[in-house]
Amino acid sequence: MDHEQELNESVAYILDHVQARPTIAVVLGSGLGDFADNLVDREIIATADIPNYPRSTIVGHKGKLVFASVGNKPIVAFQGRTHYYESNNLKSVLFPVHVAHRLGIKQLIVTNAAGGLNRNFVGGDLMIMTDQINLTFVRIPGFEFSDASLRPIYSHAMIEKAEQAAAENTITVRKGVYVGLKGPSYETAAEIGMLTRIGGDAVGMSTVFETSLASSLGMEVLGISCITNLATGISPTKLSHEEVTEVGNRVKHTFARLISATIALL
Repeated sequence: MDHEQELNESVAYILDHVQARPTIAVVLGSGLGDFADNLVDREIIATADIPNYPRSTIVGHKGKLVFASVGNKPIVAFQGRTHYYESNNLKSVLFPVHVAHRLGIKQLIVTNAAGGLNRNFVGGDLMIMTDQINLTFVRIPGFEFSDASLRPIYSHAMIEKAEQAAAENTITVRKGVYVGLKGPSYETAAEIGMLTRIGGDAVGMSTVFETSLASSLGMEVLGISCITNLATGISPTKLSHEEVTEVGNRVKHTFARLISATIALL
């Protein structure tokens, strides 16, 4: 079965099992999946039940598509994502974005847990992504040598809405540039020094593939990082995935308020 057939089969299954037809999607990163648990009018599909849909093996990624409402806005929340380092299979990473596009998604909010490169950041900060640096050195089909690669990936209009939502709800947000690496290892102090010097404010092992494809498909994209820790050479403590999940749990209510308030303004 080729990619188009697999995609058609997945989308047909989803449309047969939910009534909602959202135009906004939210991809929930490590430790941030609880946002979808408190939504109303929920219709839930386990990704394991969707034909051809990739499975995540990472702790904190639940593997569900949650169709629900935020205010009067129908959305779909992707609880969990597949990382490139899990399989070295870019098709698995990009498959959910293709599904979202086929479902009629026009605006995509991508979230992640990230390490802080900016010394002004602290664990628990929320950072609106203004741009990204893709250091995975992996070719993204449909993005290379296209008009999409020449225009901003992140929507200025959506960034303004997120800032407005934060201000109206007394939520402090940062803004900065996200650096995407392959992983799955944490970076050395020397590598962190390099990433800081080239303009990075946060670093992680996801997002850059999905956002690049979404932009090339014509979606408006907003990215929000939860700064779960300061990076090696900046943080005085040893890094762990448990810390990532713990900080995500600590700020999940603030994160949910920001996402919900932003969606209400879109």
